[in-house]
Amino acid sequence: MDITIHQTFLPHTDPDASLAFYRDGLGFEVRNDVANEGLRFITVGPPEQPETSLVLEPPAAHPGFTEDDRRTIRQMMDKGIFAGLILATSDLDAAFERLRKHGAEVIQEPTEQPWGVRDCAVRDPAGNQIRINQFG
Repeated sequence: MDITIHQTFLPHTDPDASLAFYRDGLGFEVRNDVANEGLRFITVGPPEQPETSLVLEPPAAHPGFTEDDRRTIRQMMDKGIFAGLILATSDLDAAFERLRKHGAEVIQEPTEQPWGVRDCAVRDPAGNQIRINQFG
């Protein structure tokens, strides 16, 4: 079976701030930026991986969500516990410094974890936790 990750979604609360974080801070390219019925959906991804994308979407943009659902999602986002993403790089220190330079909220500086990985953690402008693992 040949299955790959093509797209995944993360919520954004400020499309321009999220765009700056992922484009300028992480070096992702913008693949699509679409406004639809007052909502903005931005697709970004690593230039070296054109088949893999991250769609930044307004939280609870789906019509099936109630106002209570939207309020709960927003509360979870404010706490930084709603969504997250784990990335990997061959140069963790450079990636971390680039994100710090671009104003990312630092949760954890590069650290050797007891489970054998070296990683760091930051929050994007919407509060999503972004962990970056060192590989190679």
